Amino acid sequence: MFARLFLIFTSVSLLEIFVLVKVGSFLGAWPTIGLVIVTALIGSALVRSQGIQLVKQLQERMAQGEIPGLQLIEGVMLLVTGVLLVTPGFVTDLCGLLLLQPQIRAAIAKTVLANIKINPTVPLTGGYSQSPTGSPFTDSNADENIIEGEFERKEDKK
Repeated sequence: MFARLFLIFTSVSLLEIFVLVKVGSFLGAWPTIGLVIVTALIGSALVRSQGIQLVKQLQERMAQGEIPGLQLIEGVMLLVTGVLLVTPGFVTDLCGLLLLQPQIRAAIAKTVLANIKINPTVPLTGGYSQSPTGSPFTDSNADENIIEGEFERKEDKK
């Protein structure tokens, strides 16, 4: 895993340097620097506006009682998009601009969501787990803690 990440980061960095040198030799140093700054500013403004829209969608889904899985994945993708757009370089800007497209982001999020497997019996905090009936409030150690007995309610006479 480490070797794969190292290869990806090294390749992207070398590609960025190559593209920046080529663009810089064509446009000049200052216009290239200006273009990198402008793309970062425009990209961050677009990420912010789409992030606000995504938060509204997330709140609507939660208000309807639905799990906003798709919106959560798209939120993580917008975070990655913001990092890509602020990172100096044209290759990362191109990847970030592609992820800003709602259709592309939705398609990737649906693919990720389809490949996520949820185990409903994974223990939650406090020793509780979700039962097969779907109730998250069933004690996983219920059989060990059962105390049987009888009681009688007596009314107070005043």
